[in-house]
Amino acid sequence: MGDNERMTIRRLLIRGGSVLTMDGRLTAFDDGYVAVRGDTIESVGNGSPASEPGTEVIDARGCAVLPGFVNAHTHLAMTLFRGIADDVGLQDFLTKVVGEESRTLNPARIYAGATDACRESILAGTTAALDMYWFPEQAARAGRPYGVTVAAGPAFANFATPEKTSVDRKLEAAESWLSRGNGQGPQWLMPHSAYALTRDHLNALGSLAQRYGARIHVHASENEREVDTVREMHGASPIEVLADAGLLTDRTVVAHAVQLSDNDIRLLAEYGAYVAHCPWSNLKLASGIAPVRALLDAGVRVCLGTDGAVSSNSLDLWSSIRLAATLHKWRERNPAAVGAHDVLTMATRVGAQALGLDERLGSLEPGKKATMQVVELSGVHHAGVADIWSAMTYSARPGDVRDVIADGVPIVRDHRLLQDDALLRHAESTS
Repeated sequence: MGDNERMTIRRLLIRGGSVLTMDGRLTAFDDGYVAVRGDTIESVGNGSPASEPGTEVIDARGCAVLPGFVNAHTHLAMTLFRGIADDVGLQDFLTKVVGEESRTLNPARIYAGATDACRESILAGTTAALDMYWFPEQAARAGRPYGVTVAAGPAFANFATPEKTSVDRKLEAAESWLSRGNGQGPQWLMPHSAYALTRDHLNALGSLAQRYGARIHVHASENEREVDTVREMHGASPIEVLADAGLLTDRTVVAHAVQLSDNDIRLLAEYGAYVAHCPWSNLKLASGIAPVRALLDAGVRVCLGTDGAVSSNSLDLWSSIRLAATLHKWRERNPAAVGAHDVLTMATRVGAQALGLDERLGSLEPGKKATMQVVELSGVHHAGVADIWSAMTYSARPGDVRDVIADGVPIVRDHRLLQDDALLRHAESTS
């Protein structure tokens, strides 16, 4: 949004809906409100406080109000390739996509693809994303006009990439960048995977992350063939290799983690790493189903991702929520294995923690940024709803997201983006 519009919205009151705060106690208010001053939540509770003159009131009756979702693993600009590699396994998928990326991508195209992705995301209630892709500054820039916080950083791989830069040169550039600091939130290093890098490169990235306290995002243990490949290359499982290289930390987000040994799960818990569970792409690529219940029981913090729009064909976290709440019932032969409270926590509070943004995002609490979604319950697919948590988990869909507010600024209103071309041009000129 433009600076002038931000200045006009000083106070905001969302009232009359079922408020799911997603705080540590999972506090909920049946007839609740969220009061906002500037970009910050001032108070949350039951009923409706008196509104001061000039307060903008959003009527949330018949709706749920909850934090914006956090997509903890994605490749935003892959919207450019949606549908080019369907109905194939992971390795054939990677071969086709990597070739297409190296032939066709440049910063301008990535910005265009990430812009489409951010529009898709915010309309579905996703207000933050952990993006691993090339020319990462383009995705961060694309998110700003739409209120999407994009966590990004340099990605490292020994295969051909659109950046056409060696890993050694990228390591030098990354150290220079980290040493300067960016003042815009946590800094990230993104090794693609253990199979895409030499042991020396993995060790160098681990050392760099330790020296500068950088957060780490990496693919690991996505399918059996990957695990076998890494064992042949490095003599250990992907998780063991990451631990040995100093890349498994309490600042690490491991994407997928489908094929895990008992020792892998132990290491993930011991080092305090996060796992970004991506059930849709894991199923579509026939990679398997991650052992989420075992991870949770071991104390591993699990969040949710969509992966890119090539492997999942959408950036719809609602689908990830629904799948995560159902697949593990079958996997564990236990209908209570992973439930509504679990998956909604993964999509909000734990996702914000994984991105290092939990002081700002992930729950509706006083002092946090006013970033939330208002979800309609009026659709026929919600008829007879008896439990708001169940409705959000098993029935809700992107089209139910009526309003989205990011840092106190309405971005989506009545299912429509409020930005127009002039505002987008303004955002580009000031970024």
